Amino acid sequence: MDLISRINGHFTDSAHLKLEAMDQLAAPIARASELMVHCLINDGKVLSCGNGGSAADSQHFAAELLNRFEMERPGLAAMALTTDSSTLTSIANDYDFVEVFSKQVRALGHPGDVLLAISTSGNSRNVIEAVRAAQEREMKVVALTGRSGGQMAGVLADEDVHICVPHKNTARIQEVHLLTLHCLCDAIDCLLLGTE
Repeated sequence: MDLISRINGHFTDSAHLKLEAMDQLAAPIARASELMVHCLINDGKVLSCGNGGSAADSQHFAAELLNRFEMERPGLAAMALTTDSSTLTSIANDYDFVEVFSKQVRALGHPGDVLLAISTSGNSRNVIEAVRAAQEREMKVVALTGRSGGQMAGVLADEDVHICVPHKNTARIQEVHLLTLHCLCDAIDCLLLGTE
């Protein structure tokens, strides 16, 4: 096995997908940024959730907003719903794992808040239930998916924003998700603070 060629192939595939997806994803990323800024300047907050690598992405995004991205600024109201092991395990134990995010959204979400819902397949049942809970709470949703958007694509409202990476490979989708999150952070900062 030629590991160097295999590694080079991963770099090439990732770079090609990012360039191919740029035209398709730029407009929804911009809309999502504007939606989040509108929420934040009106004393709202951004809640985020996902499973596995998407859980890590939701935490990464919340940390970039709450602390800082690349510009110095006050912290922005953001919270990952994936970090409290006592809450997650009590909901999963007392009810069902499908409800680990939706119960938190119903408790913490308010009208005007935004839910960042991340699922590479678009079929994560607990993330879909979080979307439904957000809609009940009159929150907006930014869905970050891949493939065809899965079942999540079918539950989004017209005012929600769907950022769907046009690829089937989970690793490639996650790589574009990370770039998307950094684009969101940068756009939010630029909209709030202007550019140098």
